[in-house]
Amino acid sequence: MKKNALLFFYGLALFISSCSVMKNKKSTDTLSNTSWELDYISGPRIAFDGLYPNKKPQITFNTTTSEVSGTTSCNGYMAKYTLDNKVITFGEPGPTTMMFCEGGGEQLFLQMMKKIDNYSIDKEGKLNLNVGDVSMMRFKKRSE
Repeated sequence: MKKNALLFFYGLALFISSCSVMKNKKSTDTLSNTSWELDYISGPRIAFDGLYPNKKPQITFNTTTSEVSGTTSCNGYMAKYTLDNKVITFGEPGPTTMMFCEGGGEQLFLQMMKKIDNYSIDKEGKLNLNVGDVSMMRFKKRSE
C-alpha cells in the first residue's frame, strides 16, 4: 500500500511538471515564427505616424537561438533575449545598418526595448511589451 501511494504521488508530480513545461512551451510558440509590426509606443509627444512616417518597426523572435531581429523603421537590428515564462529581457542590439532615419522614432524604439521586463498577448492577438503592468509597446501580427 505504501508503494502504491508513493507511486501515485510520483506520477502526480511528474504530470504537474510536464503540464508546466507544456504551458511554457506554448507561450514561446506564440512568439516564434511570427513577424510583429509596432502599432503603439508609449511616451512620445509626437504622433505615432510622425515618429514612423515611412515604415513601422518590426520584430521577429527566433526561439531556437534566443535572438530577435527586425527593423527600427529604417535600420535592421539583432539582439539576444532571455525568456522565462512571461518575463522577457532584451540584450544590447548588435550592429545595425547605418541609414539616416526620418521621424526620430528609431532611438525611442531601441531605448524602450532596454526597459521591457515582461510580455503578454491580448485577446485581440496583439503582442504587448511591458514594464511592470504598463504596456510600453504594442505589436500586431504582420501579414506576410
